[in-house]
Amino acid sequence: MKALIKSALRLLFIVLILPFFLCYKLQSVLMGKDQATTSWSQLMSLWPGMLGVYLRAAFYSLIFKRTSQEVVIGFGTLFSQNDTHIGTGTYIGPQCNIGKCAIGENCLLGSGVHIMSGKGQHNFTDPDTPLREQGGVFTQVTIGEDSWLGNGAMVMADIGKKCVIGAGSVVISPVPDYAIVGGNPAKVLGSRKPAGD
Repeated sequence: MKALIKSALRLLFIVLILPFFLCYKLQSVLMGKDQATTSWSQLMSLWPGMLGVYLRAAFYSLIFKRTSQEVVIGFGTLFSQNDTHIGTGTYIGPQCNIGKCAIGENCLLGSGVHIMSGKGQHNFTDPDTPLREQGGVFTQVTIGEDSWLGNGAMVMADIGKKCVIGAGSVVISPVPDYAIVGGNPAKVLGSRKPAGD
């Protein structure tokens, strides 16, 4: 019965979010998908409580590929790139800032986590050109399934499956499966891999 009620609620919120989705699609045509994603993400981030959780899940399931409504996206969380995927069962805490990434199933992101679009977003090699004019390269960062990113972590590189990233860590190099990492820059501190594997 509980599953049936949740399914009915999800359908209701898809219907409620359709006018926002249609406005998003129009803006995507006029200004591009990334600009529309940034704009509408700011609006979606402001809905409080469970209403906001269901509205955000419905909206992002429509605009992001391979994203189901079975996600929780906290208040104040912003997305800046359309090429983003969120796996089923994933929880994204409040005040996160998410760039171009693929987040696996059943991941937990604490409050204030930042996932950047790789570590080459900003060029700064030419001191005679203003930084804002030097551009950069956006790459998709992958977060493996069942990984936990602690509060305030900053991620610029891929993270394997079943990893734990300590609060406040700065991840600039790929993290192998099952790793427990922490620090700035983040270093492997241990492993979650069962003994004998």
